[in-house]
Order: sequence, then C-alpha cells, then structure tokens
Amino acid sequence: MKIIIHAVGRMKAGPERDLAARYFDRFAKSGPAIGLEFSGVTEVPESRGQTASERRREEGQKLQTQLQPGGALILLDERGRHFSSEEFAGRIGLFRDGGRKAVVLAIGGADGHDQSLRDQADLVVSLGAMTWPHQLVRVMLGEQLYRAATILAGHPYHRS
Repeated sequence: MKIIIHAVGRMKAGPERDLAARYFDRFAKSGPAIGLEFSGVTEVPESRGQTASERRREEGQKLQTQLQPGGALILLDERGRHFSSEEFAGRIGLFRDGGRKAVVLAIGGADGHDQSLRDQADLVVSLGAMTWPHQLVRVMLGEQLYRAATILAGHPYHRS
C-alpha cells in the first residue's frame, strides 16, 4: 500500500526538514517488508484566497487530485481524534489488510481543512490539542509512520 504525504506549504531548509527527512527515510526503508511503500511528500502552495473558507476550499481542491480510487484519506487536524501510537499503527494496518491501494495523509494550511474533506476523510487525527508549526508536524508524522512500521513488524523500536 502506498503512503503519500500531502502538505500545504513548503518545508524550508533547516534542522526540522533534516529530521523529517530522516524519519521519512527510515519509514521508506522499513515499510516495504510489511507492505507499506512511501511515495513521498507532495507540497502545494498556500492558497491566496481572500477568506479562510476560500483558502480551505482551494487547498482542498488540490488535495482532491491526490486521492485515488480505492485509497484512504487521513486528515491531520487539531479537532481530530487522539490515537496512541499502537492505535495509529493498527489503523494503518487495517487499511493495508483491507486492500486499500494508497493512503494520503494530509497536512492542511493555516486555516485547516475544508469541511467537505473532513466529511470525506476515513480518519481525522489530532497530534494534540495544541497548535503545532507545520515543520514540526512533518517531523512528528514521519516519526509516527516509522514507529507504526516498527509496531506492525514487531520491531523493538517501540516499547510499550
């Protein structure tokens, strides 16, 4: 199953980008053994719409082009459900074992995700009640994907 990251905004050079790349690389190397193929990060520019709803709608339309038939959509959103690492890994495993071809994990823009995407999403995940800079969200997502792969593989990286 392909794992695709869709992110609004560009990751600037710096330690956050390096750390995110390190975790995505670890995930890319460990995923194939358990049926997970990292397809990379797609960055789209932030919308220049005049209102928040316009920006969410325009950014959501760009995300729609990433979605594939038979795929799943996971939105990262502060209003989403909190998952433990084991629960998150379990959901990824269920998508894989259920025959999903791809999972798109979407990091929205500063205004969040359009309601139409929230309604369409298979899962809406929160990384916590606090608001995080997008650079750190990528690091945390990369680490959790790597952790999910190790959990699914029974590797000792994740210890309960």
